Amino acid sequence: QVQLVESGGGLVQAGDSLRLSCVVSGRTFSRYAMGWFRQAPGKEREFVGSVSGSAGIIRYADSVKGRFTISRDNAKNTVYLQMNSLKLEDTAVYYCAARAYSGIYFRDREYDYWGQGTQVTVSS
Repeated sequence: QVQLVESGGGLVQAGDSLRLSCVVSGRTFSRYAMGWFRQAPGKEREFVGSVSGSAGIIRYADSVKGRFTISRDNAKNTVYLQMNSLKLEDTAVYYCAARAYSGIYFRDREYDYWGQGTQVTVSS
């Protein structure tokens, strides 16, 4: 069973930066497409970004483009979400997700495995 463990969330002020990490168990991490999603209170879970297995392709939601950066270290089975210039509306629980085939996927139902989520709160 593949397990995903996120870390790095916290309380920050608007304009600050935060980096989330997601460690994935298993020996075939480099074959997995990885995604980041978030869910704010009272809202549906939304796509943040996705990275292919080789990190050759990365896509972002328009709402975070230019502020967030996804990267992955296949030697460490870890994917990162660097969040800069955080805004109040970035407050949410952030989830990483894995799909057992490389590529780019935008919909949460396309992912096979999910982490438990980490809370990011941006205050004014």
